[in-house]
Amino acid sequence: VEELCGLEVSSTQVSRLTQELDGDLGKWRNRPLGAMPYLFLDARYEKVRYAGTVRSLAVLWAIGSNPEGYREVLGVSVSLSEAEVHWRAFLKSLRDRGLTDLDLIVSDDHEGLKAARKAVFGGIPWQRCQFHLAQNAQHYATSLPQRREVAQDLRDIFNAPDVQAARKRLEATVAKYEASSPKLATWLEE
Repeated sequence: VEELCGLEVSSTQVSRLTQELDGDLGKWRNRPLGAMPYLFLDARYEKVRYAGTVRSLAVLWAIGSNPEGYREVLGVSVSLSEAEVHWRAFLKSLRDRGLTDLDLIVSDDHEGLKAARKAVFGGIPWQRCQFHLAQNAQHYATSLPQRREVAQDLRDIFNAPDVQAARKRLEATVAKYEASSPKLATWLEE
């Protein structure tokens, strides 16, 4: 801080400011939530100092879309992994803070998240995240040019004007890859 701003900061000042920030963060993390028609869930791994060592830990996050259509970060939790026990605790904390009126949950298909979602929000419809679905499709492509082609084919399916058009595009895409990439074709169909 001294080098950047020309101010000297003592360790006591840093400790005091950290306590203030911890208090503000605690208020934010425990604030009441309310109605959120759409809930988006995901995790990423970050290097975090934990028990005296630096480890790669899961940062679970939830973003809601409120009734006016604005997105809000609802919560973040640093956990040891994406195991069901961690997702379940995180989702319960959202529910306990008043998360209501869910119409749809969007996430990847991670086993721990899937089990926790069913346990905590079992009656809420779920949709697989298009980004993660497209990423998974890339694993079945046999070359870089085919990856681009598969990505475009998936976008065309996702952007279809209605369900019938999407189904027709899917059928055509499966047929397109049956000979050159049978695993991809089977995966797309499933």
